[in-house]
Formats: sequence, structure tokens, C-alpha cells
Amino acid sequence: MTEKLKIGVIGAGRIGKIHAENIARFIPQVKLEGIADIKLSAEQDSWAKGLGARIVSRDPGEILNDPHINAVVICSSTDTHADLTIKSAGAGKHIFCEKPIDLSVPKVKSALEAVRKAGVKLQIGFNRRFDHNFARIREYTQAGAIGGVHIVKITSRDPAPPPPEYVAVSGGIFIDMMIHDFDMARFQAGCGITEVYSSGACLVDPEIGKAGDVDTALVSLKFENGAIGVIDNSRKAVYGYDQRVEVFGSKGSAAAENDLPNTVKFSGEGGVTQEKPLYFFLERYKQAFIDEMISFAEAVARDKPVLVSGEDGLEDMYAALAAGVSLKEKRPVTIAEIRASY
Repeated sequence: MTEKLKIGVIGAGRIGKIHAENIARFIPQVKLEGIADIKLSAEQDSWAKGLGARIVSRDPGEILNDPHINAVVICSSTDTHADLTIKSAGAGKHIFCEKPIDLSVPKVKSALEAVRKAGVKLQIGFNRRFDHNFARIREYTQAGAIGGVHIVKITSRDPAPPPPEYVAVSGGIFIDMMIHDFDMARFQAGCGITEVYSSGACLVDPEIGKAGDVDTALVSLKFENGAIGVIDNSRKAVYGYDQRVEVFGSKGSAAAENDLPNTVKFSGEGGVTQEKPLYFFLERYKQAFIDEMISFAEAVARDKPVLVSGEDGLEDMYAALAAGVSLKEKRPVTIAEIRASY
């Protein structure tokens, strides 16, 4: 019987809570050993102990220095991800890190180098690859059913915009929001992005514009295999969380529609009605959060490559940065140009 992977979670906010509860309740091959958060409240302390965590602390060092813990899940604020990744690698811990590793390419590269030197695993939290619908599209492509990929289309629209204060420190729509879609585009195309051309506007909340960002964006893509793609993002879709993907190829097309609370469609004299999409990512990607952690645990246990690597995270960041330059300079921008600038 394989020994359970013993995990410590750093960060007890919204995402940290999701991962800690999933580990404790739904993933039998993993054991939750500790939870640390520098701002741990009395309520969070009680919650963590209720999950059976052996270590509950305001000091992440207690998790990093514990010899019984062999993997760390980093869910703290973005500005701490790179440093904690470097420290975790130095402590010989395998790492699951929420995206992004950092907003600075040099810091991301430093973190990846530390991981390489330590010989530990690093998986980035692009959970949408593990979504049941999107993973099925990729299976069709890999099986050759779609043929050569010609077009990748992604729609990703949030149900409500974030506060302008958050936008100001988030890195902007391309790094904060669309980076998930750049990762999905690369995943579905089966290769890297070579060029992006973006357009954006502030149509939802003027305060987001004052914070220096756009809330509505469209990006066209070119891929290494010659395919093209398009991503559209909005910070506010009044009907709910809109998450759709289509891959079109030489032999056919595979498309994933929104997940709904139920599949009932009512038809009456006044028309045909159906449920709105699941409200937000907590509901929409509930199982994907579990499945990505299972995949991480299996990669460690079997010494296999993780399915979303640190290098994937860096490539997604290059695409996001290229989109930002394209929006500002109103021109197509190649990934090679961005890569060369760092």
C-alpha cells in the first residue's frame, strides 16, 4: 500500500479553504497535516483544527520545516508565491502553487530554477484542464477524432466584476483572468502560442478603467501548429458564469457548453426557459479542484510529470504579457518578442 502524501496548506483564504477541505474530505490518498496563514484568525484556527490538521499556525515555516510533511500547497497572496516556492523547494517539499507564481518574470524564473535544482515536483493551479467537459474535448483531439486543429474558441465571462481596489493590484485582466484561457488554449491546441493581438474596452465599470485596466477583452491567437484561436473575456455576464470552449478541425468539431444546475428545459406558451449557468467558479469547477489535487498526488506517488508544470505557467504568463503590450501598442505581438525581453 502506497504511503499517503502528507500535505501542508499555506494560506487559509478562499482558495486555501477549498483545497484544505478537499484534501481532508475527498482525497483519501492525501493527508492534511497542517495549515498556516500569517493572518490566521480564531475562526480559521478552529476550522483548521476541525479538519484534523496537526499543525495550525501563523508561521509557514512550521510547515516548511516539518520533516513529516512532504508536499506544500501554496494558496497565500500572489506576492508570496515565488518566495514560498523557493523555500519549499529548498526544504525538499513537492509543491502545488496557485497561479500565478509571481507577476514578475525574473521571479518566476528564479522559482523554477530552485525547483529544478531541488528535484521536486511543481504543479500550477490551472484547474480548468481538469474540468470534465474541457478534458473530454482534449481527449477527442488526442484521439484524432477532430483531425488537425484549425480553430480554438474560448469564452470566459464572470458573473460580476471584482472591486477596483483588487484590479489595481491584480496584474490586470490578462494576467488575473485571461491567463486561465491562455492555458486552456495551449492545452486544447496541443502546442504553444506564437502571437497574440488584443483589443479591449471598459464597458462594465468605469472605476476599473480608472484603475488602469479594461473589463472587456478580445484576443486573437496564432499557434505553433498553424492553428488560430480567439478568446473573449468580460468581467460581467448578467446571466452567470459563462465558460465555453470549442475546438474545430479538419474532421469535425467538439464544443463544451455551460454547466447548469439541472438540464430541464421548460417549454410553454410564453416560450422556452432553462436554468442560468452555475453562478461562479466555486460551483462550476468544484470537481476540477478535487481532480487537480488527485493528479498532483499521483504524480508525486508515481514519480510522473505533473500535468500543469511551472513551465506551463511561465508560457501562459508570456501570452498574458504579450496581450498587454498588444493592447497598449495596438499591434500583434509575438511570444518570442516577450520571451527575448526577459
